[in-house]
Amino acid sequence: MILGPTAVGKTKLSIEVAKTFDGEIINGDAMQFYQGLDIGTAKIKEEEKLGIAHHLLDFLDPQSNFSVAQYQTLVREKMAEIKTKKKLPIIVGGSGLYLSSVFYDYQFPGEERDNSFEDKYKDTDTETLARILIETKPKLAEKVDLGNRRRILRALQKDESDFQEKMYPYYENGIVIGLTGSRKELYQRIDARVDKMISEGLVEEAKDLFDKGIESQATQAIGYKELFTYFTEETTLEKAVEIIKQNSRRYAKRQMTWFRNKMDVNWFDVDFSDFQRTISEVIEFVKKRS
Repeated sequence: MILGPTAVGKTKLSIEVAKTFDGEIINGDAMQFYQGLDIGTAKIKEEEKLGIAHHLLDFLDPQSNFSVAQYQTLVREKMAEIKTKKKLPIIVGGSGLYLSSVFYDYQFPGEERDNSFEDKYKDTDTETLARILIETKPKLAEKVDLGNRRRILRALQKDESDFQEKMYPYYENGIVIGLTGSRKELYQRIDARVDKMISEGLVEEAKDLFDKGIESQATQAIGYKELFTYFTEETTLEKAVEIIKQNSRRYAKRQMTWFRNKMDVNWFDVDFSDFQRTISEVIEFVKKRS
């Protein structure tokens, strides 16, 4: 598994690891599951794959909902399928809860959705909901992806005593590689990536979803929800882009918090000026562990 915050270099590393160890890549970024969300999710381009097989990309309609439990089942099936071909499964992404569900078993008690409860908070943004959860139910907040609105709402409905989360190792021999770097450099890369997305057509991509009237889990992704406020004339394009950058930086911080608190990761500090050095260090580490 290769994980880390947005814009840290996971995609480039994964291709080199797959080439070296005859692997196939399984997507672990939740928003890259959806068709039509390409630029804003930094989805790998066909020419960047260099012939490496990629799985669980572009397989959902943007109006579909998709759970961690469904991902857990699908990704394990893909891993088994890849192994039958004598190839190495490499899971790559930044969606903490989804990635955790692969190496650990997460079991959440189900319940009926309370639409009246959701209506109560319909005008409250996700960040505010997260703060409410942290302040009112701190124990639950430690176990919930604070970037996932639906999971925050579910947690707010619960009593802490009723929340039963069971977690145990599933793939004990798995190797988890984490990429990190200086916050200043990472934030600069995030800002530059957003500017590149805009130049590559993110506004047009988001407008296509907006014009189709798609309001779903997918369109709550960073880069789309902010532009929707521009299309409804609630803000300017310049302000929307600045908020995308701000939300992306905050998301990167949340990702790192999740990975450090929830998973056993072998961390590598990225040398952004010489990324090949980082690639070599990771490959040598995997060879020693294999």
